[in-house]
Amino acid sequence: MTVAHKEASKLGQFSWALFDWANQPFFTIITTFIFAPYFANVLVGDPVKGQSAWAFTQSTSGVLIALMSPFLGAMADAGGRRKPYIFAFQLLLAAGCAGLWWAYPDRPDLIMPISWAVVAATVGAEMSIVFNNAQLPNIVRPQRMGWLSGFGWGLGYCGGLISLFIVLAVSMPSMFGLGTGDQPLFGLDPKTHELERLVGPASALWLAIFVLPMFLFTPDSAGARRQSLWVAAKQGGASLLTTVRKLGHFRNALTYLIAFMLYNDGLAAIIAFGGVYAAATFGWSTVTLGIFGIILTVFAIPGAFLGGRLDDMIGSKRTVQLAIAGVIVATLGIVGVTADRVFYVIPAEPLDPTRGLFGSLQEKTLMGFALILGFCMGPMQAASRTMIGRIAPEGMTGEFYGLFALSGRATAWMAPLAIGIVTAASGSTRIGMACVLAFLVLGFILLWSVREERAKH
Repeated sequence: MTVAHKEASKLGQFSWALFDWANQPFFTIITTFIFAPYFANVLVGDPVKGQSAWAFTQSTSGVLIALMSPFLGAMADAGGRRKPYIFAFQLLLAAGCAGLWWAYPDRPDLIMPISWAVVAATVGAEMSIVFNNAQLPNIVRPQRMGWLSGFGWGLGYCGGLISLFIVLAVSMPSMFGLGTGDQPLFGLDPKTHELERLVGPASALWLAIFVLPMFLFTPDSAGARRQSLWVAAKQGGASLLTTVRKLGHFRNALTYLIAFMLYNDGLAAIIAFGGVYAAATFGWSTVTLGIFGIILTVFAIPGAFLGGRLDDMIGSKRTVQLAIAGVIVATLGIVGVTADRVFYVIPAEPLDPTRGLFGSLQEKTLMGFALILGFCMGPMQAASRTMIGRIAPEGMTGEFYGLFALSGRATAWMAPLAIGIVTAASGSTRIGMACVLAFLVLGFILLWSVREERAKH
């Protein structure tokens, strides 16, 4: 059955895209550039053990997301409404972020509670994204899905960029003409790492402010059926079981979901552990990590916006293929850099403790490949989101976005787990990072056989 829907207003579409802006600081300053390196290198206190601990934390949240997302997506299709689920998981995200304030240094007894706070926040973020993604086909016509998806990712990166600037300004106010000393603003104590701990509650506040327009102005879904939670759960569960039994019928969509499962896991891992790897290799401070994140995000913004346009011009599949190829090249280059070598075998001068920002050949080389990664990751993520909207059967978008989240998280625990195991076994963060290449290459190969066409019931 074809579900007719009317395009949302421009305000409704913009408010939908603003959801990415509201959620991005969690991914940018918590799971990538600021809190994750602090967790690994200060809270845990050992780069190898810290990277392993962060990896196992991410794998735990990945398993939980994989188990919940298809069922809850099917529930949303059966009940017709997505916003109640988004609201519940956004609350979980905010609570988990707020809990990071208590990540005091030199407190090994806090590692486990803080790990569970990160897990809760990650589950909240990823699950709410499932339901927000499922709104995309209902608020914009198919010919503009790629543009709106890319616009959302671009706004998200802008939000992440601004959040990094705020962290940097608070950390080094003299750099922005906000003070004359080296002390952080607001009397934050560097010795107890109050800045790194504050990014959690600050992200929760940002989320609370900027997610409101989506709830106020974006329509929930066309013809939303108002059913009780119990009825929606029963119908959603039955629908999911039927879909699982018929996955052979949706062979093209299944192939895409498996391909996405692989290449997205590789991308997520290189993003999540890039800052951890750089901090461990070069001893980067929070300020240097913040600047690194800002530069990376500056390149990601035009990549996301241009990728959305490219998606509508040449199709989602080709856009994703080009982006994956760029990420593979970037990853090969990043893991080819160590403290004393570039491109795996070329010796470089030892790191000078008095060097300037990115003042060594090693750091410049890593930055060059990181910029390629930044430019490619936006189109890769935005076009992947659009692709499932293009090939999902009519009336089953929530369920298929749930399966999309499952495929994005079903092996999401595998790449961090592989990084954790290999890092611990080899004692090398570099060898651990190289694991992500297998996921990227396998996903790239499998995507070749996918057809960009809507599945039939």
